[in-house]
Amino acid sequence: MNTINKDYAAELLDPCDPPCLSLYQPTHRHHPDNQQDPIRFGNLVKQLEESLLQQFPQEEIRPLLEPFLALADDRDFWNHTFDGLGVLSAKDFFRVYKLQRPVAELAVVADSFHTKPLIRILQSADRYQVLGLNRHEIKLFEGNRDALDEIHLHRDVPRTLTAALGEELTAPHLTVASYGGAGGFQAGMHHGHGGGRAEVDIDAERFFRTVDREILKHHSGPSGLPLILAALPEHHHLFHQVSHNPLLLAESIDIHPDALASRDELRQRAWQLMEPRYLARLAALVEEFGDAGSKGLGDEDVHQVAKATVGGRVATLLIEARREIPGRINTETGAIELDDLADPEVDDVLDDLATLALKMGGQVIIVPTERMPTKTGIAAIYRY
Repeated sequence: MNTINKDYAAELLDPCDPPCLSLYQPTHRHHPDNQQDPIRFGNLVKQLEESLLQQFPQEEIRPLLEPFLALADDRDFWNHTFDGLGVLSAKDFFRVYKLQRPVAELAVVADSFHTKPLIRILQSADRYQVLGLNRHEIKLFEGNRDALDEIHLHRDVPRTLTAALGEELTAPHLTVASYGGAGGFQAGMHHGHGGGRAEVDIDAERFFRTVDREILKHHSGPSGLPLILAALPEHHHLFHQVSHNPLLLAESIDIHPDALASRDELRQRAWQLMEPRYLARLAALVEEFGDAGSKGLGDEDVHQVAKATVGGRVATLLIEARREIPGRINTETGAIELDDLADPEVDDVLDDLATLALKMGGQVIIVPTERMPTKTGIAAIYRY
């Protein structure tokens, strides 16, 4: 399965070689609700086909739709979905994303990918990762306040002690002796000559160092998400001691995930640690917006914010989670033309501003309604 954290920064904001196909739909985790998901997916694929037929001959359309049709027939995939689905496709490009939040149904063919639903999810401030760790193996989870799921580790991240150390795994200092018995011998008996526990600790430390380095390189770094350690208390000190991950929280969950009754219990424990930080981060952003406003560097008027965004002046953009402002933005002047979102050619101004701000190197944060410092759905902090 593809990873939004990696693809988003690397590819999804880049121009697409049209036609660019974007499909989104809500999905369900459990039976019987998930039985309708592949049917709804098939209907959305038909919408893509109808749009393509208006511009391209059948022989050019078939290769574009074949990956969608293969996914529609993948029964195992539909039995293991999350809360939403995003599929982006073009020539020699096909990405499938399981989403931890529902999304509205959408099937669109355009000159660029429709990435707005991904922005809404990726820029939400409540996301985090959990590292399940013991002396022998690791697991990595990603979630938010409502959901937590195990994610596929990058191929360079070792899953086990043996994979990490391989031939460098320390062999216990043991000897084998035979003692007389019936028939002149009996099975060899192993005797340790000191250092056995020390060698186990040495391997654990080397394993933890490797895990820390690769998780930072391939997961924490690209995602920028806080990392929570979930392990037995005796492993906390050693891992924190060897870790160089600036995103690792000081507090940990004092049990390995496998020992918990359910995944949701792990989510609850993680959110207990995350919620105070989440609220503190939002409060700090609100305070920063207030300070910027007092200096003439903050704005909540969407028209003024749009002009500042296309001019590259926006450092941080706060957007209300469920707010939409239907309209179009002139990407050269920042002028906004308000319209009806029911029109297929009309998009959400707030989503478009988020995309523009990110392309200009700004920070975008999706904020719940009750935490927004404005009533307009937007709050911008300017660079100058």
